[in-house]
Amino acid sequence: MRFIWVAACFAIILLYLAIDQEQKKGAAEDQAQVLEQKQETAEDKAQVLEQKAVEKGSEIPVPKSEAISASEAQAVDPAGAAPLDDAITCLARSIYWEIKGGAVVEMEAVANVVMNRLGHEGFPDTVCAVVKQGSEKPGCQFSWWCDGRADQVKEDDRYALAKEVARKALNQQLRDRTHGALYFHDRTVKPAWAKEYIKTAETRNFLFYRPRGGAAR
Repeated sequence: MRFIWVAACFAIILLYLAIDQEQKKGAAEDQAQVLEQKQETAEDKAQVLEQKAVEKGSEIPVPKSEAISASEAQAVDPAGAAPLDDAITCLARSIYWEIKGGAVVEMEAVANVVMNRLGHEGFPDTVCAVVKQGSEKPGCQFSWWCDGRADQVKEDDRYALAKEVARKALNQQLRDRTHGALYFHDRTVKPAWAKEYIKTAETRNFLFYRPRGGAAR
């Protein structure tokens, strides 16, 4: 009789553990599905917003229903290793690698330059094309894109911050710290082209410029 009671208890425990595992598995699958849905929503919204940004002169705030939420942005490229084929990933990865640990204001300034270039004469009309411009020949516009090094993110917290800045930039929630700049460079270098351009802003580590007359070169 004692053996039957022990066996029954053991069977109940096994059943409980099996149910618990199924519940955890189901919860994990539900969470993964929610994240996937948020990622798709964020990427769809970003595509619409970057095209709106191309239509220069539109200063109308993005309606809340069309804006990318913080949780949606963070669902995009969670491991920092996805292909660069959507606006949030391209902009966030560019911010992350160009600044390399710099202050938030510098992250925002880099985002400003990308958004200022978007649709401007001489530049492409998608964020990813702006970031990758010049890769077909020597002299990439953004050096990190063709420096021959791996582009996978190494610091999750910094990348999360870069995605938040990218989100705000696409939502048109960032003020332009660069005052219309289309170019920038690190203070440690002195490119020849800088003498021909107008300096519009500076941060601790970078200087920002726009061409005289406004035309891209």
